[in-house]
Amino acid sequence: MSFLEYNVTYTPTGLSKVLHYNWVLAILITAAASVGFLMLYSVAGGSFSPWAEPQMKRFALGFVMMFAVGMVPIWFWRNVSALAYFGSLALLLAVEFVGAVGMGAQRWVDIGPLRLQPSELTKITLVMVLAAYYDWLDVNKVSRPLWVLIPLILILAPTLLVVKQPDLGTAILLTGGGAVVMFLAGVHFLYFAVVGALGGGLVAAVFASRGTPWQLLKDYQYRRIDTFLDPASDPLGAGYHITQSKIALGSGGWTGRGFMQGTQSRLNFLPEKHTDFIFTTLAEEFGFIGAASLLGVYVAIIVFCIASAVRNTDRYGSLLTLGIAATFFFFFAVNMSMVMGLAPVVGVPLPLVSYGGSAMLILMIGFGLVQSAHVHRPRAR
Repeated sequence: MSFLEYNVTYTPTGLSKVLHYNWVLAILITAAASVGFLMLYSVAGGSFSPWAEPQMKRFALGFVMMFAVGMVPIWFWRNVSALAYFGSLALLLAVEFVGAVGMGAQRWVDIGPLRLQPSELTKITLVMVLAAYYDWLDVNKVSRPLWVLIPLILILAPTLLVVKQPDLGTAILLTGGGAVVMFLAGVHFLYFAVVGALGGGLVAAVFASRGTPWQLLKDYQYRRIDTFLDPASDPLGAGYHITQSKIALGSGGWTGRGFMQGTQSRLNFLPEKHTDFIFTTLAEEFGFIGAASLLGVYVAIIVFCIASAVRNTDRYGSLLTLGIAATFFFFFAVNMSMVMGLAPVVGVPLPLVSYGGSAMLILMIGFGLVQSAHVHRPRAR
């Protein structure tokens, strides 16, 4: 079987597709998004504009897209995986030349009336092409050096372009999702140990390069690392974001101050309260119980994805599902760690909750692929 061919083993039709649809997963996704609507309404002072109403419309469109993608046979998505990956890579290259600048970074490209962030799309297409690659590759070749080099190139190409934008948070998500697919496909653990050692050396080089002509990170990214290590060193400057975030998290206690009663967000002490730091608003208003409840919904989404993948005997569908689940995990894990001071601030939004267009719609397409793998997985007749 060639890389662009897929062995069609099961193609449900008509009503059976709707019946096989993972409606529990769809409900959990809707529940997480509904938390976002509620918090966007709160941070706007009890108004659906300017954030909650557009977010609800985007989610409605995203839900339709998720359903439509889920109804398309999984073999189709397997066959277009390479095309989708190289298309997203081309868009990343386009950002370098004609990309739109926002908040000091060049990450968007205008396609007619639509402003797209290609790095968001690449999170999904990278998983698609890696799953297709390992579905095509003989299992006995998975850990041979030549066949390990190809997926490494597939991961590094978009990652380096994203780092250049600069967007360190998305680069972390790309490498994390890609590494999980490689590991689950059976790549030997020693490769990951070597990469880990090289990563340690890279971290040392990053610190050693500071202030030199060959400095590896931007100055503001070094300030983020300084702030992570010692937020109190500049509480009104670089450490302001994380200091206010911790105050909001701590003031919520067990049950929170109450809906729309969070002082940090209401008095605008909390920066980016509708995007990257929306989790702290939730924790301040609904406390530990509310924050843990959202985390529970996220974990349930991951569990249902894993359960679907485990029951799927189709290698491509299983790897695709697990890869998207891993990307989703890194998404919320990095955001929550960031706002709690457990990781540097890298600008990763909270999935399905933070205000945003590209991230919401493309994540829903990713879940649509999960649904397609679930609906069309081989079943007993």
